[in-house]
Parts: sequence; structure tokens; C-alpha cells
Amino acid sequence: MHELGADRLNGQLLQAIGLGDLVPASLQRWRPLIVEGVLFLLRRLPPPRQAAMLDAQRQLPSGASPGQRLVALLAQCPTLHKLGQVVARHRGIPAHVRRELHVLESPPATTPVAELLARVRGELSPDAPVTIASEVLAEGSVAAVIPFTWQDGGEIRHGVFKVLKPGVEQRLHEELEVWLEVADFLQQRGRQLELPALDYRDTLDSIRDLLASEVRLQVEQANMAAAARLYAGEARIQVPQLLPWCTARMTAMERVRGTHVADARLPPGVRERLAESMVTGLLARPFWSRGEEALIHADPHAGNLVATHDGRLAVLDWSLAARLSKAHREALVDAAAGGFTFDARRIGRAVAALGSLTPEDPVLRAAVGRALQRVRQLTLPGFDWLVALLDDVASSTEAGFRHELILFRKAWLTLRGVIDDVAAGCPTDRVLLGAGLQRLIAELPSRIIAPLDSRHFDSHLSSANLVGLWMSASLAPARFWLGAGV
Repeated sequence: MHELGADRLNGQLLQAIGLGDLVPASLQRWRPLIVEGVLFLLRRLPPPRQAAMLDAQRQLPSGASPGQRLVALLAQCPTLHKLGQVVARHRGIPAHVRRELHVLESPPATTPVAELLARVRGELSPDAPVTIASEVLAEGSVAAVIPFTWQDGGEIRHGVFKVLKPGVEQRLHEELEVWLEVADFLQQRGRQLELPALDYRDTLDSIRDLLASEVRLQVEQANMAAAARLYAGEARIQVPQLLPWCTARMTAMERVRGTHVADARLPPGVRERLAESMVTGLLARPFWSRGEEALIHADPHAGNLVATHDGRLAVLDWSLAARLSKAHREALVDAAAGGFTFDARRIGRAVAALGSLTPEDPVLRAAVGRALQRVRQLTLPGFDWLVALLDDVASSTEAGFRHELILFRKAWLTLRGVIDDVAAGCPTDRVLLGAGLQRLIAELPSRIIAPLDSRHFDSHLSSANLVGLWMSASLAPARFWLGAGV
């Protein structure tokens, strides 16, 4: 590749290694803007960082595939590494690209072991009663995992230290600082490409805050503690137990024994039950709850999900977690209910409650009309349908959706891709909606004494809502055939 002879990263290089293939086909019109935005980001990094990226390309074999070159590029930047993990199972990108990106979910360790061990020892007190192994179990975009043992009541116990890689905080800071400029570039270049005017700055600011939490291990430790409480009574889900040697730059936790879910060699029936556990545990359990906040793992790529030797699903890396409010969950349920009853006005009000648009906004009304047309074509108005509707709105105007929704969308799409690889054909939406229906049936007795307008239920529907839905359902056939209310 003669482009590698240049002293700077350039568009020809990004095209040659297939960066555009990371953009799903559904977002094809945005592909030029996204590729140019990534190039803008890379070329504003310090010269030593750019030189390291070019060196990584030169060190690859001459016959390296575009996918291998793409992985080598993404692995050099924590933020782009995360992007690669997010889309690694997305069905909207070519299969050969997905296969190459799977490496980013659990990449081979490249950081020298001596440097990582020095960091671990620097975080521990001299009298810490642990024996540290001189091996690296795993390495991700910002941290590496080192095993250790300790004695507890005469029994040898096994744990791991998750420690930040040397220099990663500086690299992440450099990238996130440039993202402030990327927003302005996207705004200007988007107008030149005649794309819809979106609020790039607000979106990227939200993403910057989320990515910054990747190196704030105390955030992950707080999320893990909350997750442990959430799944305390769930036999099929394991959240690693935190251990006493946690610090701001290192998390100590119990060691999980098992295989990444996408690689586990299991009988078909076991794989189907595992996929169902992923839906019911990671999405249904937190979503169908009456708490003011629902804790949802926001980075459920295959490298963070382990089929344990004792038949459980272990969920690792809680650095990214969405806390979806009760009001947002109620609005999402309202939108889905509007889909089932072909009630465009109900859907419009629900989507408007999720952002800054009004129900009468013409862009929102048009998107709702397209969403209902998909229902008429026998698309189930479940979570796939909801995410497609929100994407339609967000790609057409400044919708003002909160970063919790951005994380929820990310979690849903990432998990959907992993589930498809674990058990193709798993009816994810039906399992999730079925869990909600079970909650609704279980709470019927308690509705007798609850106020009619109370939505303090796991199903997020008041008794008045249910009566309204029953009445609206009687009009659904007419709306179906006539398109009324669109």
C-alpha cells in the first residue's frame, strides 16, 4: 500500500482499509461524513500518536487484509477501539468485517507484563496478602487483567486485578479533547453534504462523558455494587464480587471461570437458554421494574459476557452503565402500546416525552407514519421497532434525546448482535415483551387497591392506561385499514 509511505494519515489510507464498512447500510448517506470525521479526529492527535498508527500499519504483513489493517488502526485509539466493539456484531455491516472486528472484543495482550505488574504493585499496600501471577489474562481498550490468589480461612481463593494500562488516561484525554472540535467539523461538513441538521455537539458531549468513565474505575466499582444488589436473587446471572483491594486505578474482583458466550461450544438447547438469559437478565430484569432508575449494562459485547463452567451468565466490565429513568421507561412502553393499537398520536406524545420535540413536529409525525407502516407490514412493535423509530427521528432533526437513551440504544443493538451469534433466530423482542406481560399479570391483584392513575408498577402502565388501551384497541382495525391518526 503506497499510502503508508506518507508521513501523515490520509483519506486514501482510511478508504483502503475499509473504514467506511463500519457504517451500517441503514446509515449509508452518513458514511462520507463519518469517515471524514474519523480522519479529522486522527489528524488532530499529537504527531507521535499518528506516527505510531502508521508504524502499526507498516508492521503488518504485506498481504494483510483490509479488515486486519482496520483492527490495527482502531486498536491504537481507545475511543475507536470502543466503536469497533460496538459494531462488531452489527448485522448491518459486511460479515467479513464483523469477523475481523471480533478480535477487538478480546484482543491479545500487547502491553509488557512488567509494566502492568509494576502498576498493580504500585496500587497495593506492601502488606497486601495476595500472590500476583506474572501473566495477563485479558487486555481491553483501557485496562488489562492480571490474576492473583489469596488465602481465606485456609482456603486458596482466586481473583483478578483490572488495572489501567500505562499511558491510557493521557491517550483517552487527547482523543476526547479533539472530539470537541469534531462536533463543529461535523456541523459544518454536514451542511455541505446536505444532511439533516443535527445537534452534534450535544450528542458528542454525552458520548465524551461516557467514554471518560472508562478510566474512572471507581465508577465501575459503584456500578458493580449496584448490579450485585440488582441480581442478588438471580441464580442465572453472576456479577463478579468486588474484593477489598480496589483503588481509583485498579479494581479487584473474584475470578470468573468460563468461555466467552459467542465462543462457547454448547448444545443448541443450552445456547437458546443462554440467549434467553441474556435477554431476561440484562434487559427485562432492569427494564420491567418500578424503581426510579433501571441499571442496564451498556457495553454487553461478547468479550464482556461469559458462559461460566457452572451454567451461569457472568457479566463483566461495568464501566458503562445506563440508568434509564422510570419516566423514560413509561414513555417507551407508551410508544410500543401505540404501535400495537395503531395510535399515531399516542406514539408521537411518547417520543416527544423522550426528547425536546413537540408531538406536532412534522419530522416526528412523518417518522411515526413510517413506523406504523412497518407495523402494517407485520413488524412487531417491540424494541427493534422502537429503536428504529428513534433512529429515524434522530437522523432527521435535533431530537434532544438524553444520553441515557443513547446508552440504552447501544446496549440493545450490541446485545442483539451477540444473541444472534449465540442462538440465531432467538425471538429477542418476544422474550422481552413476554417478560413484561408476565409482570403485568402478576401485578393484577395489587391494582385493586391502587389509584387508577398510578404507574407505580413493573409494567409501567396504570389501570387507567389499560382501560384506555382496551378502548383504543377497538379502533385499531379501522386505523390499520384507513391509516387514521397518522
